[in-house]
Amino acid sequence: MVGVLADKIPFPPSVGDFYPPDIAGSWITKFTLFVWITVALVIAFFLLAYRSPKLVPTRLQWYAESTYGFVRDGVAKEIIGAEGVRFAPYLTSLFLFVLVNNIWGLIPGVQISPMSHIAFPAALAVLTYLIFNYVGIKRFGFWPYVKQQLIPPGVPWWILPLLIPMEFLSTFILRPLTLSIRLFANIFAGHIILLIFTLGGFVLFASDNFAFKGISLVSWAVAILMTFFELLVAVLQAYVFALLTAVYVQTSLAEDH
Repeated sequence: MVGVLADKIPFPPSVGDFYPPDIAGSWITKFTLFVWITVALVIAFFLLAYRSPKLVPTRLQWYAESTYGFVRDGVAKEIIGAEGVRFAPYLTSLFLFVLVNNIWGLIPGVQISPMSHIAFPAALAVLTYLIFNYVGIKRFGFWPYVKQQLIPPGVPWWILPLLIPMEFLSTFILRPLTLSIRLFANIFAGHIILLIFTLGGFVLFASDNFAFKGISLVSWAVAILMTFFELLVAVLQAYVFALLTAVYVQTSLAEDH
């Protein structure tokens, strides 16, 4: 059994083995298709919800209003303050975009999220990076904004040679990196865990050993349990991404660093 599997499964697997094949060359991949479907779903959700808004909302309108209200009040206004209302539409769109893309990894027949490819979380992190730096520069000006981010008020002058490089690294280098890697690592790890327990169950079930066949049922049961856990992770990571974006915007707009 092991010899047969060794002949069919390349070892060690390459990075490409974790991703679906392209649809039409390198320009149109399944990840790209999933992302565009996600964009269409989010747009259609709000268009249908508000095509004929009513004072007593329909169920779909209530879902849309509740989602927007949750992000507006629980993220934008809670973190940024009164100014957060103007960022609420973007943060809501960001939250839903990441959430739906995360859920692709749980849908049978797809079972992999675009967010498990580092390019997509990185693109979103770059967008967040541009936004929080833009709003800070627009409010304070370039050099006052940079100075405010690098030199906290009340810090003794003799510690600045050590503090300024650390603040620069933290604010302008590590923020987009940690933001993207956090989302990518959590979603990719969940994909691998589900893959191990699902395929492991099939391998054990195909064994001639009756005990292994029984263990395969345990492996599948764990896969089902982990699927519900990954649904929670999908929601949580979408929330964390939107929350951290709001935090970075707030630090850019704050008078004191």
